[in-house]
Amino acid sequence: MLRGISPLLSPQLLETLYRMGHHDEIVLGDAHFPGESCNDTIIRADGLGINDLLDAILPLFVLDHVIEKPVMMMAPLPEDKANPKIAADYQIVHDGYDSIVKKHYPETSPISLVGKYDFYDQTRKAFAVVMTGDTRIYANLILAKGVTTW
Repeated sequence: MLRGISPLLSPQLLETLYRMGHHDEIVLGDAHFPGESCNDTIIRADGLGINDLLDAILPLFVLDHVIEKPVMMMAPLPEDKANPKIAADYQIVHDGYDSIVKKHYPETSPISLVGKYDFYDQTRKAFAVVMTGDTRIYANLILAKGVTTW
């Protein structure tokens, strides 16, 4: 164990965060996300929710200030967004992520919503995918790393 680093961050995840360069992206995938189909670099974080993992990562990870969308979230399909329960649950997930991001980076641009299939395409270009145990639907998130001197 290391002091000041969340025990939620595995050695593999810490190494990956360290190895990433500026503009590299990491995907935090929910338990339903087809990470293995979209990227060859998979880190398992079974049993962890994305909120807790995001809150553990952001103190160590500088969000990219150069790009317009340093935090991206998968948007629901129109037919799912039309379902009041799914729409309400999605808003709760989004607001939770927004609160965590703003806690660490209050000046960061709002979370960008990315269509499901565009999100998959973005995942194919990501540095790595972290597969979590988060069972909330559409809870997938992408973080773009910035330069650590900012």
